[in-house]
Amino acid sequence: MLGLILWLILLCLCWPLALLALILYPLAWLISLPFRLVGIGMEAVFALLKAVLFLPARVLGYRDSRRT
Repeated sequence: MLGLILWLILLCLCWPLALLALILYPLAWLISLPFRLVGIGMEAVFALLKAVLFLPARVLGYRDSRRT
């Protein structure tokens, strides 16, 4: 809602800039999409590494005292 109000104010004050922002926002989203996918993949790799590294401790029965 706030974004819409800000966009309408921008449209009234400087409509060419508002229209440029309206056109460029989807393009910026499309450009950032591969980086987001790489980030998701890297997060999965680090989660797998953590699981593999902590597996011996879990097998031996270590329990984290901070967890309930």
